Amino acid sequence: MGFELFIGSRYLRAKQKQAFISLITILSIAGVAVGVMALIVVIAVMAGFEADLKSRILGGQPQVILKRHGGAFSDYRNVLTEVEQIDGVEAATPFILSQVMLRARGGATGAVLRGIEPKSAGRVMTTLQQVNLPDPAPAGASQNPADAIPGIVLGRELARNLGVIEDDVIYLISPRGMLSPIGHVPAMKQFRVTGFFESGMYDYDQTFAYINIKDAQKLMRMDNSVSGLDIRVTNIYEARTVAQKITSKLKFPYWAMDWMQMNRNLFKALKLERRVMFIILTLIILVAAFNIASSLIMMVMGKTRDIAILKAMGATERSIRKIFVFNGMVIGAFGTALGLVLGLILCFLLKHIDVHELAGDIYYFTTSLPVKLEFINVASIIAAALLICFLATIYPARQASKLNPVDAIRYG
Repeated sequence: MGFELFIGSRYLRAKQKQAFISLITILSIAGVAVGVMALIVVIAVMAGFEADLKSRILGGQPQVILKRHGGAFSDYRNVLTEVEQIDGVEAATPFILSQVMLRARGGATGAVLRGIEPKSAGRVMTTLQQVNLPDPAPAGASQNPADAIPGIVLGRELARNLGVIEDDVIYLISPRGMLSPIGHVPAMKQFRVTGFFESGMYDYDQTFAYINIKDAQKLMRMDNSVSGLDIRVTNIYEARTVAQKITSKLKFPYWAMDWMQMNRNLFKALKLERRVMFIILTLIILVAAFNIASSLIMMVMGKTRDIAILKAMGATERSIRKIFVFNGMVIGAFGTALGLVLGLILCFLLKHIDVHELAGDIYYFTTSLPVKLEFINVASIIAAALLICFLATIYPARQASKLNPVDAIRYG
């Protein structure tokens, strides 16, 4: 160990008359530790929230959606075959999308109705694997009118709003009805609740209802047409590339949109929030850096005679700077290490906290607090903390190195 490190380590162990400097050093360490801990915990929670939200969104919606300019199209079977042959496409299924009104004994509410193929829809969206829709009953197949009522699957929150349970009959009112002598009459049809689904996304669970695509075609008077295709890709981060391949192959009037475009504003907002929180919480470390600078300045003032003697014995300005930079970096490194340990412990505890009391319509998650520690985030926090601490040492170390040994001994 060089003499600079040896002397620097001696200066860190303040004597009894320098207890005030020691107190400032302890406060500096505590300030850095609190700042690093807060940064690690907040960024980990925000990263976990983003990852959890992303997984829920991808489970409840397709990764690529294909539509046609001008509305519905009837040759979807041929289009489906072409899409499934494209490299990167794992599965595809047709759908019909419409806004409807649902009415039950417990009240009425608006909903987004999706007509799906039960056999293929579950291969595209994981939340649809639990959707159990019976096949549409052929006309005249049964003498019992109750057997002819088609099935509908409701989101758990939507069913709660309507006050219905399984096997209840509800009325579905569609704006796409028929023209009569008295004007446009909305289509209304009975559906039997055959089950519920729960995606974990409150907005989805209180909005979506699913029926068989054949029943949707009859209700919407779409003959053999569909609104579009839901597509699942092998790599979610290559969804945009796959969407471009699809549009290149099918040409106009078909167009495709990937999940990142569909949720662009949401994920941009989350990324911006994480950056802003990083900047705000870094100010805590910056305040601690001022304490480090104050501690070193007082140390320089108290060690004026020692610095003069060292320079008289041949110590260079660079060596003097090294001594005080070493002192400041030890304080910063110790505070950073302490904050890292406390942050990891707190993240572990938060990950196992039950948050059932939190409202799902506000926070999206309903079981436990999502915490995700990413190496790049932790490394960035540590690097930022050490850099701030290093910058805090420059001025005191520079002032110490410029002391005139003669004046220092005379007035020290």
